[in-house]
Amino acid sequence: MKINLDTLTPREIVAELDKYIIGQEKAKKAVAIALRNRMRRKKLPDELKDEVAPKNIIMIGPTGVGKTEIARRLSRLSGAPFIKVEATKYTEVGYVGRDVESMVRDLVSVAISMVKSEMQEEVRAKAAARSEELVLDLLLPAKKFIRRPGPETAAQQQEESGEVATHTREKLRERLHKGELDEKEVEIDIANKSIPSMQIFSGTNMEEIGFNIENITQNILGGKKKKKRVSVKHAREILEDQEMDKLVDMEKVAEIAKQRVEEMGIIFLDELDKIASTGNRHGPDVSREGVQRDILPIVEGSKVHTRYGIIDTSHILFIAAGAFHMSKPSDLIPELQGRFPLRVELNSLDTEDFVKILTQPENALIKQYTALLKTEDVEIDFTDEAIVRISEIATDVNSKTENIGARRLHTIMEHLLEDISFNATEIKGQKVSITKDYVDERLKDIIEDRDLTRFIL
Repeated sequence: MKINLDTLTPREIVAELDKYIIGQEKAKKAVAIALRNRMRRKKLPDELKDEVAPKNIIMIGPTGVGKTEIARRLSRLSGAPFIKVEATKYTEVGYVGRDVESMVRDLVSVAISMVKSEMQEEVRAKAAARSEELVLDLLLPAKKFIRRPGPETAAQQQEESGEVATHTREKLRERLHKGELDEKEVEIDIANKSIPSMQIFSGTNMEEIGFNIENITQNILGGKKKKKRVSVKHAREILEDQEMDKLVDMEKVAEIAKQRVEEMGIIFLDELDKIASTGNRHGPDVSREGVQRDILPIVEGSKVHTRYGIIDTSHILFIAAGAFHMSKPSDLIPELQGRFPLRVELNSLDTEDFVKILTQPENALIKQYTALLKTEDVEIDFTDEAIVRISEIATDVNSKTENIGARRLHTIMEHLLEDISFNATEIKGQKVSITKDYVDERLKDIIEDRDLTRFIL
């Protein structure tokens, strides 16, 4: 759901996030204020607007506590271009791997897709009308007029022939609307997508070279079309997509997308702690600092060349995240620390949090499993005691093995409902009650066997 940020207050933004994320109030408040400040900045005079930099955020906390989900939900609510990248996938300039500027290019590609989809929806009705006429042309090809003997003039005969064709066309249109012609086959021209493409190793600006060569190749070879026989229903879908592409102005799409990236873009930089130095200057730490130095100008604000033009990253919001259990934010280079002025620590999840995660969010796990099994006509019902017991087990396992936060609930729920899911077709129409005893029985062996817990849960 896309919300109107012009009218929503930070408190209301947090309320929207509460529908999907349990707890972590500090982190929610921080991102809500950061997002609201972007809307406030738009209302400033031009001379002051450029001076207001985004307040980038570092989220610190163990895996599975909601860092990524907060950023993802924020982007969905706002409709802002958003990408999640992992800091460990980038390498210092001069090494084989992805350069850090590619994250901005990826963000632009996301924005292009978003804007194009929005503009396609605006012209969908017009494209549907056009595709309908094209399908009718295929079903009723225009016939060459041949004058027949008789007292009528050629003009009269041609007018009469046209009236008959129009009447037939409207009859076909009526049948088309009723779906009576959906399975009839027609022959249409579709773009030949089997075009040879060229791959170039990624590096500084080399991705752009690859894009340009691909465009040249498509311009030379991409104009070819091939004929294909498809059903009328499928033909309408193909022709509607083709007409939408014709009606959408890609130059305007690129212009809007670039502006949206520069004004509202969000890059979620995960695993930032993995590129922090830990005091040991040998081995990979040199490369880690190199990646930090390469990320720094992007976060500070620089010009990045993309296939759609130059992007200024000065006002892109960066939300970084990491567990920081082997390192700490102060292990980052000082310049990069300064570009992330807000630091929010996310709390580990306890039993009470797990109970809420299982039941309260709109996408709660229990709701998901109940809906999945309902498709097989199997009804499952969780008692309150069972939900508490599942949460206690998740907390216990997290405390004794790796703490993977709410993701532990996924593994526990899969083991708990394994037999029911496997035998769903055989117990069709039945109602299964998940009680505390059922939970203990199903998970008893795994809980008691510490070594097994380490590998399975």
